[in-house]
Amino acid sequence: MLVPVAAVAAESTVKGSRFLAELFPVAAQADVREKLKAQKAKYADATHVVHAFVAGSNAEVMGMSDDGEPGGTAGRPVLDVLKGRGVTNALLTVTRWFGGTLLGTGGLVRAYGDAARQVLDAAQFEPLIEKSAFSFTCSYPAYQAVKHLCADWTLFDVRESFGEAVTVCGLIAAADFASFATAVHEKTNGSVSVSS
Repeated sequence: MLVPVAAVAAESTVKGSRFLAELFPVAAQADVREKLKAQKAKYADATHVVHAFVAGSNAEVMGMSDDGEPGGTAGRPVLDVLKGRGVTNALLTVTRWFGGTLLGTGGLVRAYGDAARQVLDAAQFEPLIEKSAFSFTCSYPAYQAVKHLCADWTLFDVRESFGEAVTVCGLIAAADFASFATAVHEKTNGSVSVSS
């Protein structure tokens, strides 16, 4: 399974109708509801804000909405594209501004499916791996040693705060957590412990 690295957008026009496809990383169904509400408020002038989402380590949670388009012509093609690419933890919205020409059911299926494919082609993905949170606090001298050690590991969303001591937190592949914690502990002669 693949997960999007960052939000991305792609735009197309079909017979005067404007289609704006946007892909968002999401962690859970609650994130989908929140993001969808924001999209509908942001594009209040749009005719439709169609969406589909897939979430879970095995893409076991999914949903879609035609948002007023004829049944099966909008949300289903978008969801089918997401599933066909092996994507999870993603919300894909396609916002349509009607351009005056009816597309018919086949035209709608094509337009929404093409919009979804276009935004997925523009997106960057990474393999879905289970991640564990980590954090540790250390002295400035210990931080210099640990900083070099951290460069040898694949860490995600690392945040550092500098006060009387240095606090580092982020995410690491769950399979690497124990080895990383041991390496930090050993590099600092036992003065720094990594917690989850």
